[in-house]
Amino acid sequence: SCKNIAIDFLQQVAMGGIRAAYQNYVADNFRHHNPYFRGDAESLMAGMLENAAANPQKLLEVRLALQEDDLVTVFSRVRLQPGGSDFALVHIFRFEDQRIAELWDIGQMVPADAVNQFGMF
Repeated sequence: SCKNIAIDFLQQVAMGGIRAAYQNYVADNFRHHNPYFRGDAESLMAGMLENAAANPQKLLEVRLALQEDDLVTVFSRVRLQPGGSDFALVHIFRFEDQRIAELWDIGQMVPADAVNQFGMF
């Protein structure tokens, strides 16, 4: 399913298998909406490779994944380095023919002094 592909893509990327994840799952017409990189696959992949090199012990824990038609949303907890801060990330994927055609991502650092007793996860 597209939901499983989205999760596998994120897990491969988190473990440093970025080139394989792109080869296996990303469509030729891929585009993304991360404001820190040009909108093409190569630019985002380069940013992911740089992040993986700086954070080789990154942990990603998928907390929720939802699919509706060709859209998949994945809510994850990420820690870049052991003992580091947690981040709450949301990735929204649009699929064409079982391949990732478009990607949005939104992230927020989890505050150490959160007021909400239920936490972000």
